[in-house]
Amino acid sequence: MALTLYNSLTRRKELFQPLVADRVSLYCCGVTVYDYCHLGHARSYVVWDTLRRYLRWRGYGVRYVQNFTDIDDKILNRARQEGSTMDAVSERYTAAYFEDMARLNILEADEYPRATHTLDGIKRLIHDLEQKGYAYAAGGDVYYRVEKFQGYGKLSGRKLSDLQAGASGRLAGDGEDSKKENPFDFALWKGAKPEEPAWESPWGSGRPGWHIECSAMVRDRLGDSIDIHMGGADLVFPHHENEIAQSEAATGHPLARYWLHNGMVNVGGEKMSKSLGNFTTIRALLDEPQPDGPVSAMALRLFILQAHYRKPIDLTPEALQSAGNSWLTLRRALEFGHHYHYNPASGWHPGDSPDPSPLPDLDRTLPEVATAIADFEAGLDDDLNTPVALAVLFRLAKAIGRDRNRLTHGEQPLEDPQQLQQNWQVLVTLAAVLGLELGYDPAENPDGPADHPAEATDQDAPTGKASAPEPGETVSDAEIQGLIEARQTARHNKDWAEADRLRAKLQALKVTVIDQPGGDSRWYR
Repeated sequence: MALTLYNSLTRRKELFQPLVADRVSLYCCGVTVYDYCHLGHARSYVVWDTLRRYLRWRGYGVRYVQNFTDIDDKILNRARQEGSTMDAVSERYTAAYFEDMARLNILEADEYPRATHTLDGIKRLIHDLEQKGYAYAAGGDVYYRVEKFQGYGKLSGRKLSDLQAGASGRLAGDGEDSKKENPFDFALWKGAKPEEPAWESPWGSGRPGWHIECSAMVRDRLGDSIDIHMGGADLVFPHHENEIAQSEAATGHPLARYWLHNGMVNVGGEKMSKSLGNFTTIRALLDEPQPDGPVSAMALRLFILQAHYRKPIDLTPEALQSAGNSWLTLRRALEFGHHYHYNPASGWHPGDSPDPSPLPDLDRTLPEVATAIADFEAGLDDDLNTPVALAVLFRLAKAIGRDRNRLTHGEQPLEDPQQLQQNWQVLVTLAAVLGLELGYDPAENPDGPADHPAEATDQDAPTGKASAPEPGETVSDAEIQGLIEARQTARHNKDWAEADRLRAKLQALKVTVIDQPGGDSRWYR
């Protein structure tokens, strides 16, 4: 099956055919760096990171460019509030962006152009538009003649006659409309204002408008036409509509062959916004106490991928808890090769290595492996249908989890060793295509892969929590064995409170205890 993508420009799914065979150019609208990234950013960048990973899995060479808007009224307002500067604010929140994206296992772009670093390209593009009659100077500003571009509205489906004055987005304010030939025209260059950063230009000192920045950065970094332009659905109008008008008027070529837009994030059924008090940043969700316990970064990524990227998603405590449980199932299966190793001469052996024994390449001749890969690709080929791809991962994870539990309890797996190892290998490989990998949340797993306490099968599992061991505390095997024997004595004496306390202590020390028939117990770290 070939890859198909829903093109917002044509409003239908289309077969993906890049401009150059085996090479794909991607441009994603980045953040305005005046605050911490919120869950809407998380959704957008997880989705496009997944698309990029899948294109690479499919064998394409991918060049991915994502900008930073570091000239903007919001940045200037934040700087005034803090008694700081635009540069200081943008640098701080640019660094915070990279921290947040790293936690979500989002690969870095090949290039991150900034508006402040693209001023020559911005001025050159404005000059080209002016020469062709699409731009005009007025009172220190430069505006785009919307009515001159016959295709205006083709992305959003809006008619110019239906638009309201000021719909172009980030307009300057009082008195600006009086400078325009038409109230729908939008700013390409804004004249300097007192106490604001400004740069020299042929039209006087000032700074660029928002929309022209992306058009210039696409042109400078990727050329006149690219394969895929991506962003949130809130950018369709006016930002992407204006990008098309600017770029295509200047170059005479389509800006992008495919326009992809992700759906929005709702919180408890309402649109996420600061005015409603339901605005949540990535770091607040991952770092601050939550009513139902901590949220791991991979659980958040999984939550995002559980919905098709074009559909809205609703963030609720129940949805996050469900995603956390799903990630736990997947995580335990991904850990399998770190905890169990197979030797043809002696069978399966438990281990606790951060690096599993190397396995051969995927054996696509094995029916289960071939079927898993085919089903996974069929889902993602259908307009990046990640819920279908996740279903394949969980089918593998549940089978691996079943055999891991059997090994933990001293029983033989149901799968033969080659198939079990290959199932684990294909799970790790396909999960990585979705960016679901171990080791991306130190708070969840500070000491390497950990086991799910639910593996315990005795009836005296604790209902409370033991105090965590002191920092740096280490416990020898002999001390652990002493705790095991003390617990067995408590169980024999039906002192269930003491048995609970000792088991909780062992769990706090990251020791899993497996009770065997006859009263004996096995354990491992």
